[in-house]
Amino acid sequence: MPDIFTDLLNDLLNSLRAPGLPAQVGLLLLCVGLGWLLARLLRRSFSVSTAQPPAMQIGLGSFSKVLTPIITLLLLILVKLALQKWQQPVNVMRLMIPLVASLALMRFVFYVLRRVFARNSGVGTFLLLFEKSFGVLVWIGLLLYITGWWPDLFDYLDSTVLPIGRYKVSLLAIMQALVSVLVTLVIALWAGAALEERLMRVNTVHSSVRTVVARMARAFLILVAVLLSLSLVGIDLTVLSVFGGALGVALGLGLQKIASSYVSGFVILLERSLAIGDMVGVSTFYGKVVQINSRYTVLQGLDGVDTVVPNEVFMINSVQNYSLTNRILRLATHVTIEHQDDVESILLLLEQVTVEVDRVSREILPQALLMKIGPDGLELEVGFWITDPENGRLNVLSDVNRAIWRVLQSRQIKVAQVKRDIRMVSEGELHKSNFDAYSQQDLPLDRLRDSPKPKNI
Repeated sequence: MPDIFTDLLNDLLNSLRAPGLPAQVGLLLLCVGLGWLLARLLRRSFSVSTAQPPAMQIGLGSFSKVLTPIITLLLLILVKLALQKWQQPVNVMRLMIPLVASLALMRFVFYVLRRVFARNSGVGTFLLLFEKSFGVLVWIGLLLYITGWWPDLFDYLDSTVLPIGRYKVSLLAIMQALVSVLVTLVIALWAGAALEERLMRVNTVHSSVRTVVARMARAFLILVAVLLSLSLVGIDLTVLSVFGGALGVALGLGLQKIASSYVSGFVILLERSLAIGDMVGVSTFYGKVVQINSRYTVLQGLDGVDTVVPNEVFMINSVQNYSLTNRILRLATHVTIEHQDDVESILLLLEQVTVEVDRVSREILPQALLMKIGPDGLELEVGFWITDPENGRLNVLSDVNRAIWRVLQSRQIKVAQVKRDIRMVSEGELHKSNFDAYSQQDLPLDRLRDSPKPKNI
């Protein structure tokens, strides 16, 4: 190892004494400056406002950091080719091109990972840890390349063989297989994310259709990536027939609920029975649809609690969609007045006070109805409509009830009460009534004599 670093130091000193060093340094600084300037000019086309979705902000904001090293790398390669054509020394370029290429590789990988895995939830701790680990590996690889250990490392990995069953596989083949699988999967996920973002901006297509097309495209891309990576590794694809049979048996026996939820999710998206923003009620759940996934749907209740409902529930139960065809919802409240009140004037008064409440629709006016002439009073119903059920029903119903109560109090209109007759009787009269009741049933006297005395009320 000391000999290697001594050789590197001697090469560095010889490069510093080279006659073309100032020209190479000048060209290097020129490439860096031009790269920064061109990246800044191109960055304007990738600039996004805060009104854009988080996915767009993360993707384009990260890609703007990749422009500078990529453009600088291209300029350095062009300068190196030009110097070699003119038979000029290129020692500085040979050293700087791997360094800038490593920086461009790291930033590009970070851009792809954040675009795929940090689209909605932001950059997590695991992603940051993976980025740091990847950066360390890249710098170690650059150090091995500069020191000349890179070919020796390849030879060592190729010569180290691991017995796997009847076959022997080298460490180099295993690492190449892992890298090919990871690269193809990340590219497939990246393409799927880009396609989904583009589809979500097409407002001429229904949101459910856009979602199902995006999910099917992503699944297809992942399948193609897996098959391609297996082919690159050298695995025969005919062995997947056994895996396919085992998967079919597993779906039939233990995973039928999960498979049913996945199929139900695609059916829901295709038939457009649910859409993002709909207010629905299914089984014991009620809320706003905030997310439709392949296996489950997220309902956000009026109390802010998110409920994860399997898509199978929407297929086997009746679903109340309050905003499928329109967002108008009818609510009603009841009040009972006394018989001697003027019902016509009270009905008109209730309609007038209800329409003045916020969130009550003015397009469809409230309607007060006489529902029943009961023994306790006149039962009235005040029906009204709202156009924003996602903001809740109980709060607007409470506002209407409070407005009705205030107008009844101001007009001195009494609310009818249930009439109950309460009589105070003595113990003798109560015992006599009990005796008469038993006598009407023709009961024996001994049973009447042994019966417990009723208690005083």
